[in-house]
Amino acid sequence: MGKKRSRSTQTSKGIVNQNPNSFSKRIQKALRRGYVGSAEEASNKMEAHLAGKPVMLTVANPNKNETNKRFIRVPARDVWGSAKR
Repeated sequence: MGKKRSRSTQTSKGIVNQNPNSFSKRIQKALRRGYVGSAEEASNKMEAHLAGKPVMLTVANPNKNETNKRFIRVPARDVWGSAKR
């Protein structure tokens, strides 16, 4: 026989996370959302590409039959060409 529940009528107060690091995580996520897709990110990628580092870009998938993959990651040298010229 199972143990009777002691909280049959008590409901949750809606507090999801009481971790002290959760505030800093929210700030980091907000900063990340502001950076992704910005002009600063594009500038940093272009500088890295010109320096000869491997850079990946996200572009729309040219194959429209793959509806589950709307965007794909491709090397920047395929899109922008070689950085050595």
